[in-house]
Amino acid sequence: MYPIDLLPSPLHVLDHAFSVLNSFQLSRRPTPAVRPTPVHFDINIGLNNDTGFFPERPLPRLPEAYAIWEDALARAQEVLVLGDDLTDDDTERRASGELWRAQIRSFPVISSDALNADKQLLRRAHKVLAFLVHFYVHSIPPRENNDPIIVPRSLVAPLLEVSAILQMAPVLTFADTVLWNWSLINPDLPVTMDNMEMGTELFSGTEDERNFYLTSAKAEMKGIEMLRVFDEYHNLPNVTDLSSICKINRLLTRLRSIVQEIEQIILSVREIVDPHMFYWEVRPWFNGSASGASKPAWIYEGVRNTELLDLSGPSAGQSSVMHALDIFLDIDHKIQQRRYPAPSEGNKRADHGFMERMRRYMPGRHREYLAYLGSTRPLRDVAQNVPAVREQYNAAVTALKKFRDSHMRIACLYIVTMSRSSPPPGCPMFAMMQRMERQKASTGPVTGTGGNELSLLLKAGRDATTRAVLKGN
Repeated sequence: MYPIDLLPSPLHVLDHAFSVLNSFQLSRRPTPAVRPTPVHFDINIGLNNDTGFFPERPLPRLPEAYAIWEDALARAQEVLVLGDDLTDDDTERRASGELWRAQIRSFPVISSDALNADKQLLRRAHKVLAFLVHFYVHSIPPRENNDPIIVPRSLVAPLLEVSAILQMAPVLTFADTVLWNWSLINPDLPVTMDNMEMGTELFSGTEDERNFYLTSAKAEMKGIEMLRVFDEYHNLPNVTDLSSICKINRLLTRLRSIVQEIEQIILSVREIVDPHMFYWEVRPWFNGSASGASKPAWIYEGVRNTELLDLSGPSAGQSSVMHALDIFLDIDHKIQQRRYPAPSEGNKRADHGFMERMRRYMPGRHREYLAYLGSTRPLRDVAQNVPAVREQYNAAVTALKKFRDSHMRIACLYIVTMSRSSPPPGCPMFAMMQRMERQKASTGPVTGTGGNELSLLLKAGRDATTRAVLKGN
């Protein structure tokens, strides 16, 4: 296929091109004189070892001075189980858990100063400390009161220090569980999915948990191709000549195909992750502070106003590559633009600040990239003003809308449907009954790990995507 074949017809294109050159000015902020490279944002593309938002390789362990954190994490994965799974008769596991938590409380507060000059060390420290925090909180057996849980200073102080330097939330995040939670099978070979072992840290120790991270990692790895598309688009000297229009259409065709492949990756989770296991034995570990009405809030020991911290826990909504796609296609999640069809009543009730809030859980450099992407030449404006681009733009948006339809079906299967199910065989009977009673006692709607009403949130995201489609003249 020749480039011109991507356009509706040569005469139609030339007519619009002359119109563009004579009368049309794109409504955009000026592109910076010196354009930062992806490396500036800790993004690896166009190199011999393309890893996108993944680091080139995570560190397997912190230096010896921080061995007590590493050893505590290894021990947690051996002895701890969800507190909700513990019965009063399970004295041995209760004792092991309390001993572990007592040791955490007795730890000295270790400064992170020796880590501050190395981003790889900082990432590892954030992951280790965040996993420890979630192990500490969620291994506590059920209590009669609903008082806040105090997270020890020995974990909180260094986690806050590291998080401040990385410019991200002081809690478990998508970066901890996916982007930084792998190792190379063969260190001499490049970073590919076939050479990555996911889930170097696990809460449940199950293959279902590992495969859940694996699915997200596959989507992120495929997303690297999207980052290249964005980069090539922003490298175009202008968007009005025929050559550039052809190039934009080729890029949008590639983008649509990539989104379709990511949709299939997300749907494939059904083959490798059991919904019951995920909902009852994996997902509870992800919950952050006040993730649901029945859960107590957390207090970070020694921190004033802990409730002001971002402590929702990990979410797929923290995927930088998907945020980048939304920005590139100009999806209006905040419903700030007048687009059609008009937002439904459900759309209006949804959490319009969710996507922006999720960015605070990303590493700061990745968030800077999203800000940069949003400050440059908007593709939707180009498609609006250059009819020859509109068809391919709409096709890419439609592919993203279809992806969100599929994501809703997966969320319904793994969360909404499972919220009405019983725990899988193997859960202690008494603990199972307790957990089911707590589920029944929660009269509100099903929420995500961040406490948002899930169905409203997902439908609002899908509908915002639909509204990005451009109508013909």
